Amino acid sequence: MNGAQGEACPHCGWPDGAEPFQVVSRHGTAAGHTVWTRCACGSLQVRVADACGMRVLSRGGRG
Repeated sequence: MNGAQGEACPHCGWPDGAEPFQVVSRHGTAAGHTVWTRCACGSLQVRVADACGMRVLSRGGRG
């Protein structure tokens, strides 16, 4: 599932534009960072942080 600023977790409604509930890991890339986060409901998310900001690329079900 793709996400963008202004959207929210479909499981609990935590806004994608808010600070991640928990950062699991962060990895540098040529364009910025890939950030694995966990939502307040436990859903694992993959976010990309680059010159355009931070956005959710993919998310799993509730953990």
